[in-house]
Amino acid sequence: MGRLVAEEIAGDNAAPVSVGELALKLKRVVEGEFGHVRLRGEISGYKRVASGHAYLSLKDDSAVIDGVIWKGQVSGLAFQPQDGVEVIVTGKVTTYPGRSKYQIIIERMELAGEGALMALLEKLKAKLAGEGLFDNSIKKRLPFLPRVIGVVTSPTGAVIRDIIHRLEDRCPTHVIVWPVKVQGDGAAAEVAAAVRGFDAIPPGGPVPRPDLVIVARGGGSIEDLWAFNEEIVVRAIAACSIPIISAVGHETDTTLADFAADLRAPTPTAAAEMAVPVLADLRLTLDGYRQRTERCARRYHELSRERLDALVRVLPKRDTLLGPQRQKADDIGARLDRGLERRVTLARGSLDRSGGALRLSVLERQLAGARDRLERTWRLVESLNPDRLLDRGYVRVSARLSGAVIATAAAARAAGALTLHFRDGEVEARVERGGGTAYDRGAPDKSKPDQPKLL
Repeated sequence: MGRLVAEEIAGDNAAPVSVGELALKLKRVVEGEFGHVRLRGEISGYKRVASGHAYLSLKDDSAVIDGVIWKGQVSGLAFQPQDGVEVIVTGKVTTYPGRSKYQIIIERMELAGEGALMALLEKLKAKLAGEGLFDNSIKKRLPFLPRVIGVVTSPTGAVIRDIIHRLEDRCPTHVIVWPVKVQGDGAAAEVAAAVRGFDAIPPGGPVPRPDLVIVARGGGSIEDLWAFNEEIVVRAIAACSIPIISAVGHETDTTLADFAADLRAPTPTAAAEMAVPVLADLRLTLDGYRQRTERCARRYHELSRERLDALVRVLPKRDTLLGPQRQKADDIGARLDRGLERRVTLARGSLDRSGGALRLSVLERQLAGARDRLERTWRLVESLNPDRLLDRGYVRVSARLSGAVIATAAAARAAGALTLHFRDGEVEARVERGGGTAYDRGAPDKSKPDQPKLL
């Protein structure tokens, strides 16, 4: 039966160690023994976390080992790791005490041969094609005669000189060069940034916006052209709103940028030829169109004149059309003359009669008669003026309130307050006895008092 509590046994020199101490010892042993190794295997479970580090597994048909690529090494990789790609990695083996696992810290990663490179290329091509980045339906039509051409290439290579010289020979055009690295670390990022930069130029700004962009590079091996197979370049070309011609390498070289571009040129020089027409040919074509237009216009003019001459021959003569109307106008003119003469004669007679009536003696006689009638009328008016009677001692009585003339006693009693108009002024009066008495209606009786006595 085993012991319940551990006890030291005589002769036993194996002192117990903690798990952390054992992990630390194993870590020292592993790192000391495998401080620099190169492993060949297939990538599996590749993922890049938010911190920027990348984690993956390398496997073959008999074993699997975890791998870590720190953030600084991930940005320096020449390609984008993908699952299923066979690679050769260089780094050191270490342990992870937290999980009692060993892993390789990857410092450099390379594709395991050209076959692996092509496999990676085909895999990326299939992925981007599945997203529709190579569809012909999204291809843009190239402008016939671009005014400004943007070129993304190395500023020191022969490519840019070939393009400029070819453009000058065919049709001089304004060229804007965006210098980039076309090979090595950071080349893909610069090419993608250049494409996006041309696309971001606003129309009408200080820098003219290109009507066409040429992405060009000279020939080289697949490793030299690999920057144009990077996903970031392909996506930038596919998303650009400006038509793009891809001219990378020679005619036998094909990159994913060629599939994403709107047109692929076998060489940079061919790209310049595709970008613009030959100016002399264009002028010759325009001259031919001008001559054809002139001939068409001249022929149309001749046919029109022939039709017009034919119509003139069948049209009736002017005298035939205008003869009756002209005769009718003459008849109406003659009638108008006679009418005017008669009207003038009548008006002259009326004028003579009116002139005779307007002689001075006649007017003076009419004026004297009118003045005499006016004087008689005025005398009649003066005789009918009631105030004239006042001069002879009469009085005109009127109601004080209404101003109406009082002509009867009943009207005076009804008015109550009266105004007596004399020749030299007015006197206010009041009716004391509105009902009237017997001495008012009959002969005055001085012997009888106004009120009978009681006794």
